[in-house]
Amino acid sequence: MTDLRHYDVITSPVITEKSTFVSDFNQVVFNVPGTATKPQIKAAVEALFGVKVTAVNTLVRKGKTRRFRGRLGRLSDQKKAIVTLAEGQSIDVSTGL
Repeated sequence: MTDLRHYDVITSPVITEKSTFVSDFNQVVFNVPGTATKPQIKAAVEALFGVKVTAVNTLVRKGKTRRFRGRLGRLSDQKKAIVTLAEGQSIDVSTGL
């Protein structure tokens, strides 16, 4: 098991149309390392943003195959965490840490 600090667990927020849509349901989406676990993600979000987390859902987006100068390559996999906050809590991801 790797030892990740809170700033290592939360790589970046995901700012897309779909991730802003889920903010209506008290959810925030973050990119996380592939080795991060749900308890680590929950602890990092609670420590960095000072909010109460009720649930963490994770998904792994598989990397696509791409061509560059005629050669095949593969983009790396990305892990995302969808963090559900307690009622009345919010995170403004546009301001940063």
